[in-house]
Amino acid sequence: MSSTPRVGILGLGRMGRAMAARLAGQGFQVAGWTRSGVTAAAGVPGIVACAQIPMVAAAADILVLSLSDDAAVSGVVQELARGELSGKLIVDTSTIGPDTLRGLADVIGKAGGGALDAPISGGPDLVAQGKAGFYIGGAAADVDRFMGVARALSDRIHHVGPLGAGAAAKIVNNMMLMGFWQALKEAVSVGKRAGLDLETMLKVLSTSPAASGAFQHRLPVLRGESSAVGFPVAGVVKDGAMFSRVARDLQVDTPAIAAAIASFRAYDAAGHGDEDLARMVRAAYEAA
Repeated sequence: MSSTPRVGILGLGRMGRAMAARLAGQGFQVAGWTRSGVTAAAGVPGIVACAQIPMVAAAADILVLSLSDDAAVSGVVQELARGELSGKLIVDTSTIGPDTLRGLADVIGKAGGGALDAPISGGPDLVAQGKAGFYIGGAAADVDRFMGVARALSDRIHHVGPLGAGAAAKIVNNMMLMGFWQALKEAVSVGKRAGLDLETMLKVLSTSPAASGAFQHRLPVLRGESSAVGFPVAGVVKDGAMFSRVARDLQVDTPAIAAAIASFRAYDAAGHGDEDLARMVRAAYEAA
């Protein structure tokens, strides 16, 4: 194996495409596959488009998954494991439950491969800049193998524990963010009815302890100056359902998350699923 690993990206949605383009631009040899077909894969500059999953496995040392949900991850891993995985490392960057990849560890190991769960914090724009975050679960030796690829994509890399711990950390992070956006929605609605305009509230909040990186990054969207989509409302609804399922399985009551999911679901149902999540807050202000 060369000192620079060959990388395969399985799933070329918004995040998968951003990772593939970033890695190709950083000098990695990248192969890609997507359910949409080889034509869609060929649309990512600098990568070798593959029509089938085994073709990606044959062309790569590190196989990076960027898929929609637990079922998609399980299906792709099962297909990979039907082939030869000796010396290969599967790295799942999807937002899924902690038990999913843990439950697939045996089938991966029997095929000769290793596995990490390494969900990403941040959207495609941060991936493109190499400034996304990684929460990684798995063995230290496998983390070391992945580190060169991780550093090309991220300046915030956290090895948080054994396999499954990365997914758990991503859930904790995203639940905090969901709660933040719900609280902000309620706060600006109250503020408007109390006589404050949105710009005044944003100026106050952006310099207060309530400010966060996610809030600062989305100020143009909140102000109505940008329609950029860092993460769509429909994605929040999907992830929120998974967070609720995991919390329920762990017997943890999450009323704040339930309120946030209800808000995002209502905005999604009104036809705004493709908009950035911060648009829900601005819409609530406008409606207050």
